Amino acid sequence: MLTLKLRNPFRLSYGVSEERQAYWIRLQDDSGWGEGTIPPYYRVDASAMTNYWAQTAANPAALPDDPADFAAFVGSAGPAPARCAVDLALYDRLGKRLGQPLYRLLGLPQPQPQPTSFTIAIDTPEAMAQMAQQIASYPIIKIKLGSDDDRARLAAIRAARPDARLRVDANAGWSRAEAQTRLEELLPFDLEMIEQPLAKEDIEGMGQLQATCPIPIVADESVQTLEDVENLARAGVHGINLKLMKIGGLTPALVLLKRAQALGLRIMLGCMIETSIGTTAMAHLAGTAEWLDLDAPMLISNDPFDGVQFDPQATLSVPERAGIGAILKETN
Repeated sequence: MLTLKLRNPFRLSYGVSEERQAYWIRLQDDSGWGEGTIPPYYRVDASAMTNYWAQTAANPAALPDDPADFAAFVGSAGPAPARCAVDLALYDRLGKRLGQPLYRLLGLPQPQPQPTSFTIAIDTPEAMAQMAQQIASYPIIKIKLGSDDDRARLAAIRAARPDARLRVDANAGWSRAEAQTRLEELLPFDLEMIEQPLAKEDIEGMGQLQATCPIPIVADESVQTLEDVENLARAGVHGINLKLMKIGGLTPALVLLKRAQALGLRIMLGCMIETSIGTTAMAHLAGTAEWLDLDAPMLISNDPFDGVQFDPQATLSVPERAGIGAILKETN
């Protein structure tokens, strides 16, 4: 287990934290690495994750060499982030054995350098504006909202960064009535998207909001299964945010991605506060998505891994190494 230290306190509608727990798993002989990391507000029992890994390690079946067999080996019994770790490790192992980076192994377009959003957590309007100025070279900012003074926070950031592309994320922090009022207040600030304004169960409500809102509403916490994708499309929500840790790894992510594209949904690739193992794995899918929100390695101060790279403009580049492409950083 790794304790990830956040560069700044991370305050969401759910609460505030300064560190997160990440789990790094390794297959025998370090043949493949995976990660299972989830924020506390998902209420995943850590012992359920470690029990799943213990049971998987005791499985007498040989590790599969065909991605078509990964889902059966991973199973459905463990929590999503625990299953994600095993799924990632299997892909990493296979990519290394074949000498192929993950995107090529998956038959996906080669990811081209492109900017990710950078997240500013909830704080006073003045503090959030100051942070926006400190990242003046970053073109895209994602702003956490979901409490009082949301309009003042957004106004302060827009004043500080009139050039920036702004996205807002309420993390399910608004009621239906609040959301309607907030959206009307936020429309003048030229937003690119509004992420998860309502409770994850309220898919119908998000569809109703989308019907009255010209800005794309993107579901995050509401997206965990294929059925969720179907329901969101049926409700009229415009986009989804896929995260490996909440849906159980690359295998289910590719299924959800393909179906979402068929339904005409717009795609965002996201991450938890996690290491460069998980973030780099997701970055291999960057050629399939419209929006990237893969800033986790920039938000933590002690990522032990070297993987996806960011230039001074927050442009993301995927390493051309075999497998996921994350390696341990050299320490002096």
